[in-house]
Amino acid sequence: MDVMTALDDAQGRRLFDAVRMVKGKPLTQGDVDLVNRALAPGPRHADKRAIDLIHSFETLKLTSYKDPGSKNGLPITCGLGTTVDENGGPIPLGVTWTREKADRLFARDLAKAETAVERLVGAAPTTDGQFGALVSFAYNVNEGDGGLKTSTLLRKHMNGDYGGAKAEFARWRFNDGKELKGLVRRRAAEAELYAS
Repeated sequence: MDVMTALDDAQGRRLFDAVRMVKGKPLTQGDVDLVNRALAPGPRHADKRAIDLIHSFETLKLTSYKDPGSKNGLPITCGLGTTVDENGGPIPLGVTWTREKADRLFARDLAKAETAVERLVGAAPTTDGQFGALVSFAYNVNEGDGGLKTSTLLRKHMNGDYGGAKAEFARWRFNDGKELKGLVRRRAAEAELYAS
């Protein structure tokens, strides 16, 4: 829901005109996102751009497989990048899922990443593009220790160093010490979304 949905057109125009007047210059998309978020309480969700980005790198595979980028093949993955089954345990190698199960577990994993990013950024100004890029990053790397939570990327974002945070995505292009082309492309796409 955005402000223009919650308010009638005249109210929405007056609100954004007032914000522009206070700011003294045109609003950026980030400004609009912040106003919309302030007036639409509730859990925050990644937008379509972020979900499309995740889907473009997490190819749907209905039979579980070894991680091709790691030395030991772990974690075993299935669906759309899912590495944990319904009970929180590891996924066995060679199991087959339905598309419905893959979609259900993707939604679970996406919600976990969204909740974690929302908690980690708290009240720090965060545009929808930044939020979506951080969700994609957390979905792929992880949201906890050794991932987003303890990253220089998050620290720079929280300090308002958005250019520095954008540059940090590129540092996360290795798996088991080896640079992977897929991670290079994904981090570049996340950095682009972050800066949008």
